[in-house]
Amino acid sequence: MPLDFLQSHAWQVSLGRFVILLLVAAAIGLPWNASFITVFAALLGYSVWSLVNLYRLQHWLQSRRRRPPPEDRGVWSDVSDVMWRKLHAERSRKRRLVALLRAFREAATALPDGVVVLSGGRGVLWFNAAASRLLGLAAPRDRGRRIDEFLPVAVRQWIAQPPPLDPLTDIGAPADEAQRLSFRLIPYARDQSLLVVRDVTALMRLEQVRRDFVANVSHELRTPLTVLHGYLDMLEPEDAPQLAPILGDLRAQSRRMTQIVEDLLTLSRLEAQQQLPEERIVMRSLLNTLRREGEALSQGRHAFVVELASERDLYGATDYLHSAFSNLVTNAVRYTPAGGRISLRWEDTAEGARFAVSDTGYGIPAEHLPRLSERFYRVSASRSRETGGTGLGLAIVKHVLQLHQARLEIASVVGSGSTFACAFGAARLLAPGDTGPGLDTA
Repeated sequence: MPLDFLQSHAWQVSLGRFVILLLVAAAIGLPWNASFITVFAALLGYSVWSLVNLYRLQHWLQSRRRRPPPEDRGVWSDVSDVMWRKLHAERSRKRRLVALLRAFREAATALPDGVVVLSGGRGVLWFNAAASRLLGLAAPRDRGRRIDEFLPVAVRQWIAQPPPLDPLTDIGAPADEAQRLSFRLIPYARDQSLLVVRDVTALMRLEQVRRDFVANVSHELRTPLTVLHGYLDMLEPEDAPQLAPILGDLRAQSRRMTQIVEDLLTLSRLEAQQQLPEERIVMRSLLNTLRREGEALSQGRHAFVVELASERDLYGATDYLHSAFSNLVTNAVRYTPAGGRISLRWEDTAEGARFAVSDTGYGIPAEHLPRLSERFYRVSASRSRETGGTGLGLAIVKHVLQLHQARLEIASVVGSGSTFACAFGAARLLAPGDTGPGLDTA
């Protein structure tokens, strides 16, 4: 309501004093017929008094010293009290926020991982002590600088990609290449992100020890398995009919062990691979080859369909990608009952293109999908043994795709079938007539 202020005691007192002042001024001027002059003088004096109070209030507000507001009467006292309470509440809130911010910075500083706060333009807003140690950042020199000015090339290429980004691992530190780092970019707030840097040197050393162990053991097992396999081939079931079932089992297990060793060696070679022999891969020819291999393995038990929905070819390592794609086709044949349908599809996507193998097999429960590419992980151990699987095929596929900056996508419905897709970025694709870097155009 427009007149709600009249309910305030301070306003009532001030208005009462103002009316009394005007009445007194009019009475003083009445004997001389000068009431107008005295009332004007009173109004002028009241205005000067109000301006003085306003100046005192402004001076108090601008003062940095924490002192009570100036003592006044009437409405000016009420205004000062309201402002004093609000300023006191604001200062209390500010102290709490400052304390919270200080606690956050102390916690972030104590983290063993490096934390860098980035703006939308990838400018450095803040970083902790660990980030300074791992990335060589220094305050205030590097505040405001773009983060990609002092990061390794691999990290700059990674951070320039559109989100979401998978973590980047095993990157040499800017100051010491022997120190290995992992990077994770976490968007938050509006156009801001956290760059989390972790020292994984010890972890990478352990991983290297594991790789060396697997490679050495696999290599050492190859020779005795070859000898054992050779002796088993020399034994004929006709020579000892009573041993025929045993010899069959021994040969099957020997072949399985040999396949496991070969797969482990393949994984070791992939993990140690730094640069691939890349060339144009004509997808039309590759899909036809994969279909013929699948039909030979199936021996007429499945129907094969090839769908070429993209005219673009791949740029990569032919042998590695052929092996990975063939692995997916082999799995589809193994885990699809007779009479099922297997389709091979090469198609364009918004990000690039993908090769997909779809089947009408048993399907895989959703809880198993995230772990399918782990080594020796099996949804059904008994079924894998029956089909001759080693549990390493999808791990090999994943490593081959990682070497090509691609990813494995898996979708499955129990009882309806599964789709395994290899998604490639646009940088790996070649249009008809195009050549990739290093290709022979002759």
